[in-house]
Amino acid sequence: MKLTVVTIKGAKPKDKPYKLIDGGGLHLLINKKGAKYWRYNYRYNAKHKTLSLGVYPDVSLKEARDLHYQAKKQLGEGIDPSLQRKIEKVTKQDQEKNSFKAIALEWIEKQRPTLAKSTIKNIEGRLKNHIFDHIGNRVISDITAPELLALLRRIESTGHHETAHRVRNLCGKVFRYAIVTGRAERDPSADLQGALIAVTTTNYPALTGPKEIGGLLRAIDDYSGDYVTKCALRLAPLVFVRPSNLRRAEWKEIDFENKQWLIPAEKMKKKEDHIVPLCNQAIEILIAIKAVTDGERYIFPSVRTKTRPMSENTINASLRRMGYTKEEMTGHGFRAMASTLLNEQGFNVDWIEVQLAHKEQNKIRGAYNRAKYLPQRKTMMQQWANYLDTLRNGADVIPIGHKA
Repeated sequence: MKLTVVTIKGAKPKDKPYKLIDGGGLHLLINKKGAKYWRYNYRYNAKHKTLSLGVYPDVSLKEARDLHYQAKKQLGEGIDPSLQRKIEKVTKQDQEKNSFKAIALEWIEKQRPTLAKSTIKNIEGRLKNHIFDHIGNRVISDITAPELLALLRRIESTGHHETAHRVRNLCGKVFRYAIVTGRAERDPSADLQGALIAVTTTNYPALTGPKEIGGLLRAIDDYSGDYVTKCALRLAPLVFVRPSNLRRAEWKEIDFENKQWLIPAEKMKKKEDHIVPLCNQAIEILIAIKAVTDGERYIFPSVRTKTRPMSENTINASLRRMGYTKEEMTGHGFRAMASTLLNEQGFNVDWIEVQLAHKEQNKIRGAYNRAKYLPQRKTMMQQWANYLDTLRNGADVIPIGHKA
């Protein structure tokens, strides 16, 4: 007699395990604790074998019968159902090992020692948000260019054109890693060159007019917020480093005797040590803030905890508080400000680029050590600071004073 749902639900545990027969070798094994297991008994090559089909109620009566039918069909084709399951399990494990997600995570671990934590976080976020849910479990060598393009166009459809380009470039790195590790033969992202909407590059908002800069410097002097933040704002135009370098600056990096700041390679985008000459005005600001944060690790610690640096949004929020919109000025804008005016004043382009720690396209030209042009840069930085003082004081706009 065939089993029914009522019979199965009403089956109670006994002193010994027992079976409820459904027919054709399919039965439900009930153990002494009451757990119910679907089993299929069959013979293959004159040997008695048993195939597990799951646990009730996770596997319903109908699902058990469907699995039983599939196993009987395999048996009729001369296939051992138990062996076939083992083969499928190994194949699935092999597919997971060679999936886009598995290879991408492996590639990320290879990059972790050389990339900033924030960069790794961005990479992980982009892959998780845009790729993994769609093709993450696919064998990487099976992914095609049209398939990848469809995902990128989903991103474009939300208006995030730059993100689409970044995700494409990121996928390309994963595909190329798969190629060199023998798990793919080509990079389908390379076929998408020109297939995405072009992105117009925009510079960081910055004030570059002398009168506007003078107004900004006076607004910083009048800033009534947190004193540590005010010192960071005053120092930013004098050193024009990246905002992340400024907020994560540590006292151990400052050499007061030689009047310079050595930013270690692990904090730099190029992963090379970077020297920032400190003008007299910068030294005065650091001495003033030292009385407040001396003994702490960071020069500009967080207002919430001294064990962490200033928040990445603090400078921008302070600029908004002073009345500057995000279209007018940002923390990164101090770099554009200095670059624009120093170039306009005729300073040597190489000095400026080295001071900005820009990545050189020319590898021979870019192979400089951390102290390259240091004497010239010291002079340039001091003259730049003096020039900012004249703008702050509202004097007539005059050349900085040094031409290359």
